[in-house]
Amino acid sequence: MDVRNKKKIINDPVYGFINIPNEELFDIVQSSFVQRLRRIKQLGLSNLVYPGAEHSRFSHSLGAMHLMVQALDVLRQKGVEITESEYNGALIAILLHDVGHSPFSHCLEHFFFDCSHEDLSSLFMSELGVSETARQIFAGTYPKQFLHQLVSSQVDTDRLDYLTRDSFFTGVSEGVIGTERILKMFNVSGGELMVDEKGVYSIEKFIISRRLMYWQVYMHKTVVAADNLMKNILMRARDLQTEGRLYSERYPVSSHLAYFLSNGVRTKDDAQAVEHFVLLDDSDIWSSIKTWTLHPDKILSFLSQSLVNRRIGKIIIQNEPFSQEQMRLLCRYESPEEQRYFTSTDQLHNKAYNFLDTGINILYKDGSVREICEASDQLDRGFLAKEIKKYFFYQI
Repeated sequence: MDVRNKKKIINDPVYGFINIPNEELFDIVQSSFVQRLRRIKQLGLSNLVYPGAEHSRFSHSLGAMHLMVQALDVLRQKGVEITESEYNGALIAILLHDVGHSPFSHCLEHFFFDCSHEDLSSLFMSELGVSETARQIFAGTYPKQFLHQLVSSQVDTDRLDYLTRDSFFTGVSEGVIGTERILKMFNVSGGELMVDEKGVYSIEKFIISRRLMYWQVYMHKTVVAADNLMKNILMRARDLQTEGRLYSERYPVSSHLAYFLSNGVRTKDDAQAVEHFVLLDDSDIWSSIKTWTLHPDKILSFLSQSLVNRRIGKIIIQNEPFSQEQMRLLCRYESPEEQRYFTSTDQLHNKAYNFLDTGINILYKDGSVREICEASDQLDRGFLAKEIKKYFFYQI
């Protein structure tokens, strides 16, 4: 292939034009691992609430890489030493940070493997043969910690892109943040990522916006209900397969999904499972669910029809755990089998800030450093440390 064809410019609706900086990154973008992300929606089933939320993990990965380019350039302009190997490694790390995601993203994260999507991303980086520098930056073992923090921390290029992008496509204005200003305020001190003091207010808005987006988009009650319906469909399918009652010529399932329905949750050491997983995307799940709407099993058919036709069911969310008596009064199903597939209960977490993680540190002109809770007039430690827990009872 002509090398000149690898200097691509991509028109992105959020940022305008995105450049793919070099041939190595172009080849990674063209890999099956990254191209698969075109077929996985960034927000899973959120389009059932926000019809515009049709964007993919692929567009998010490119957007995060675009922001990483800007962040690294800003740091270099401020005198931070970043070698070409480190620069490229950071771009590779952020471009590949989501390649381990399951179909429907977080909804089915633990249906296929017993590890996180980050563990799978790390595995796929090795299979792609990317540099050791890139793998170390992703894993957080590279000596220059700020490079990892740009990939994964409490204010990183991943979060900056998904808040901006998800807000754009859902139309939820609460997610609008000062992305460009935050990037311009990035700095490094003592090997750690910092934010210049002039960026305090932008960071305040970033933290508040992220908290609001969780309740309004990521944990919207209808999205939570749809996620539970999806999980219950696949649980029923897996149980039927265990009994030998799922497949027939009339009700086929893709071989990639069939492997996991037959073998259950796998480890990342299962090479055959990994081979199937890298060919598995949203379309495999949807095509199976559409087929199952006509399945002779009444439970699987009912659940599948409900999701396909957006008859999501009802969800009740409250601040206290549901007692057994409450659930008994709320539940309209008597048999254990119906309760297993037609109801769900769990809890939701939303925390604006994690003091156990690397903090968001503000760098002052005199060289002093304060964590955001000390630098902000609005976000004190009590507010940031507070974790909101809510509990839900769902039934179709």
